[in-house]
Amino acid sequence: MTRPLALGPALLAALLALPAAATPVAFDGSWREQGFLRLSSNDYRQGGGTLGVTSDGTVSLLWKAVPDALRGATRASWGWAVSDSVPATDLRRKGGDDRNLALYFAFTTPEAAARADPSNARRLLRDPDTRILVYVWGGQSGRGTIQASPYLQGMRTVVLRPAGTGQHVEQVDLAADHARAFGTAPGVLVGLGVSADADDTDSLIRGSITAPDLR
Repeated sequence: MTRPLALGPALLAALLALPAAATPVAFDGSWREQGFLRLSSNDYRQGGGTLGVTSDGTVSLLWKAVPDALRGATRASWGWAVSDSVPATDLRRKGGDDRNLALYFAFTTPEAAARADPSNARRLLRDPDTRILVYVWGGQSGRGTIQASPYLQGMRTVVLRPAGTGQHVEQVDLAADHARAFGTAPGVLVGLGVSADADDTDSLIRGSITAPDLR
């Protein structure tokens, strides 16, 4: 079995230096995989503080409803590492937008949040009230580039790293990026997702990501 890349000491030290008020959403087995029809699933290894990911020509989404106490979060941070990367792709191209790792943040209105089932990723992502920021390690655009998704009208891709290998710590301002992407303040944060996508290029991804801290 292919093993995911372990996080190095420098990356772990950088994570420990992040603000203590942040609350991690642990990979404790409660995240659930959402596969796509006719496509093979990724290999996810949940281990509390870290998720190992292997995508061998596959694609799927790992999903979790945001705990009630963290639904007002406006900032997030995490660390991620990639040892095997997909080639650079055009993230605007449907069916040709492979990326190493992506972290999804799904927001909706307070009214929709009260009636929605945040554990049902497919229904939530397609709800017209939902707005999704997807932070991506992949593609060929510069850091901070925001692109419309070729799949959903309410989804925007935010490029953090172009395709390649390495280890990095990310800190993002969800409120500011939501305003840039949609022109409005974010609503209620209801869902989180992690994905790896290598099916279009039939490539191999090996990587890992730390439990995202929300605050």
